[in-house]
Amino acid sequence: MFARFFGALMMSVVLAVSLGAVASAHDDGKGAVHSPSMEAQEWEFENVAGGRANEKGNAPRGHAPCINGMAAKTFPCDGVDMMSHLTRADLGLSFVNDIWGWTDTQTGDEYAMVGGIEGTVFVNITDAKRPQVLGILPTHSTEGGDVWRDIKVHANHAYVVSEHTDHGMQVFDLTQLRGQDAGDRVFEETAHYGEFGSAHNLNINEDSGFAYVVGSGTCDGGLHMIDITDPASPAAAGCYSESGYIHDTQCVTYQGPDATYQGREICFNSNAENTPAGLENTLTISDVTDKANPVTLSRVFYDNDGYSHQGWLTPDQGYFLHGDELDEQRRGINTTTRVWDVQDLENPAVIGNHDNGTTSIDHNIYTKGDRAFASNYTSGLRIFDTANVADGTLSEVGFFDVYPENDNATFEGGTWSNYPYYTQNVVAVASIERGLFLLKPRGNVGG
Repeated sequence: MFARFFGALMMSVVLAVSLGAVASAHDDGKGAVHSPSMEAQEWEFENVAGGRANEKGNAPRGHAPCINGMAAKTFPCDGVDMMSHLTRADLGLSFVNDIWGWTDTQTGDEYAMVGGIEGTVFVNITDAKRPQVLGILPTHSTEGGDVWRDIKVHANHAYVVSEHTDHGMQVFDLTQLRGQDAGDRVFEETAHYGEFGSAHNLNINEDSGFAYVVGSGTCDGGLHMIDITDPASPAAAGCYSESGYIHDTQCVTYQGPDATYQGREICFNSNAENTPAGLENTLTISDVTDKANPVTLSRVFYDNDGYSHQGWLTPDQGYFLHGDELDEQRRGINTTTRVWDVQDLENPAVIGNHDNGTTSIDHNIYTKGDRAFASNYTSGLRIFDTANVADGTLSEVGFFDVYPENDNATFEGGTWSNYPYYTQNVVAVASIERGLFLLKPRGNVGG
């Protein structure tokens, strides 16, 4: 599909980028350097440069219910059916990473936005058994940096950052997708924000209309705050640099149990900062209500750390489920999700460590109701019941393994991320090697 437009060119770019970026800091094109992402250090050389990102062409692609612990006799599963599967070739991508979603409140149609080296691919998943690839928003820049891309949505607009040098933040009006059928369209960005070059990720507080870019060459790699209340006219709003490099964040208009901060805009930051003393891994909570004067409320270390990666609040904002990307490798422990009690924002504490019984590296986790949806590199999508989170405990209620080859603690071709917030009971899962999976938890598995 789109590969014929970008394939040969982009694969040469990928190899050049990967070999040049291994274990090095990132220059954002403006002369500033920030901490390298753990993915860049560990994954790139072993997989892209090493030629291991090969697609498994014989993977099933149609509807496959989970029967006796297997879907289509290929993917281990429990309580989760595969509705459909689009390969990298279907998507026109040579490498898949982040994913996000959008539900059009006017039409009810639902979409997946799949990130890759070449850009962001839009897929209509309204009929989850028959998804339609609509087109691609090409990457804003293709030179230098790394291959990651991250996407979030606000007010019917998608916002896209990448670790490609000089990429900045793309803005795309999603209403352009209305009424489109399957096709090879090449879309143009609606607007562009260029106050930073590369960035690792972004989060958006849809209640306040502010975007928070992390891991850029600005703000010491901390929160680069952008006003997107006018969605197609982003404007710089401030910096939070006190805690150094932030790998991921969730920023909310706080309505949790700490009465002191209710109504304030609070960010929960997964910090992995390189300091003269070594890598410091923490959960850092900051009050960013006043963009000109953000304040650190707490900064807490934790045991058996490797690389503080990402986390997500429970809906009541009382607990934070946190993943460390390298504790499995560096500490020799099983796949672990830390449960933080954040009811007192100035004194958060780990109250539980959920050992999932696998050796896979965990990546992104999101919560919905009393469920948490965790993407793990080699052990796939895992679904947890969070009903007893106040006791520091989680329990697995279902899973779907998109990488059945092994459960090694490696950065292999499994799932990077997932998006569980569709009105239909479907979870979109991005697989590095295999593309896009649309999965449907059975009964109460999905909550």
